[in-house]
Amino acid sequence: MLYYLHHLFEIWGPLRIFQYITVRAFGAAGTSFVIGLVLGPPVIRWLRRLKIGQQVRAQAEVRALYELHGPKAGTPTMGGVLIVISTAVSTWVWAIPTNGFVWIALSTFLFMGAIGFWDDYLKVARKQSKGLGARQKLALQGAWTLGIVIVLLNWPATAELSRQLMVPFLKDPVIQNIGWLGALILVMAVLVGCTNAVNLTDGLDGLAIGCSNSVAAAYLAMSYVAGHVVFAGYLQVPYVADSGELAVFCGALLGAGLAFLWYNCYPAKVFMGDTGSLALGGAIASVAILINQELTLFFVGGVFVMEALSVVIQVGYFKRTGKRVFKCAPIHHHFELVAKERLESEGRPAGLVETTITIRLVILSIIFALIGLATLKIR
Repeated sequence: MLYYLHHLFEIWGPLRIFQYITVRAFGAAGTSFVIGLVLGPPVIRWLRRLKIGQQVRAQAEVRALYELHGPKAGTPTMGGVLIVISTAVSTWVWAIPTNGFVWIALSTFLFMGAIGFWDDYLKVARKQSKGLGARQKLALQGAWTLGIVIVLLNWPATAELSRQLMVPFLKDPVIQNIGWLGALILVMAVLVGCTNAVNLTDGLDGLAIGCSNSVAAAYLAMSYVAGHVVFAGYLQVPYVADSGELAVFCGALLGAGLAFLWYNCYPAKVFMGDTGSLALGGAIASVAILINQELTLFFVGGVFVMEALSVVIQVGYFKRTGKRVFKCAPIHHHFELVAKERLESEGRPAGLVETTITIRLVILSIIFALIGLATLKIR
C-alpha cells in the first residue's frame, strides 16, 4: 500500500523512494521483523495457556533421540503463525497490492500454512505426534498445485515462460515447450517437494528457519534480477516483467524468519510446527517457479534437498533390505546420534550436539545459497 505514496512526491519529494523495489523490500523485511519480535512473547504465552505443546515420540527405535529431545515435550508449537502473520501484514503494507506474482506467492504461502495449521491442531487435539495423514497432505498440496498450473498456463504474463524448461548454467531453455503435462509435473515436483522438504528439515532448534532465511535472501536477489530488464539481459536469465515485486515478498519472509529465529534458537521457546514449515516451503517454491528458476532451487536449497533425499534413501533401502543406511532420518538426526556417540565415548557431555549440528547445517545452507546465486553469472 505504501507504494502509492510515491504519487505524492510533488507535495514532498522524498516520497518518491516508495516506487523503488529495493527500498520496499528492505522496508518489508524491517516491518515483518519488528512485528515478529513484538508479537512473539504474547503469542508464546497464548500457546502455553492453550497447552499447545510439542509431542515427542518415545518408541524404542528412537530412544536415543528421545534422550536428547525428551525435555522439549510441552514446548509451545504452532509458532509458525508468527511467520504467517508477520509476512502477510508486511507484504500487504509494502508490496503493490495489484501485482499478480505477489498474489500467487502469498496465497500459496497462506494455503500451505493452513494445511500445516490443521495438521498441528490434530496433533494437539489427539495428544500425539501424528496429525494429517501423508495422503491427505499430498492430496491438498496436489490440488493447489493443479490450480497454480492452470493459472500460470493461462495468464499472459507467464503462459510462455511456464512452458519453458530452464537449467542452471545455460542461458537458453533446454526445452522451449514442455506442454501442459510437463509443466504440471515440474511444478508439482518443485512445489510439493520443497514444501515437504522444509517440513522434514524442521527437527532441531533454529534449523529449518535458519536455512529458510538464507534461501529467502537468495531468492530476494534473484527475483529482483528477474524483474529488472537490464540486469536480466546482462546476466542472460529469463526476464519476467513485474516479477521484481516478489523481492518485497521475499524481504517480508526474511524479516519474519529472523524474528522467529530470535525465539526459536537453542533452547527454543517456541516451535514453528507444520504451520510454519509448510508455509515456508510453499512460499520458497512458488517464488522459484514464478521467476522460472525452479531447478536452481536444488542449489539454493541444498540442505532441504539433503534432508529429503536422506528420507527417500532410508525408506527405500529399508523396504528392500530391512536395513538402514542412516542411524535415523532425516539426516540431521543421523548427525546428532553420531556426534552423541562420539562425545559419550570420549566421556564428554552431549548436551550441545544439537547446536553444533544446527550451526553447521545453516553454514552449509548459506554456502548453497551463494552457489545458487553464482549460477546467474555462470552461463
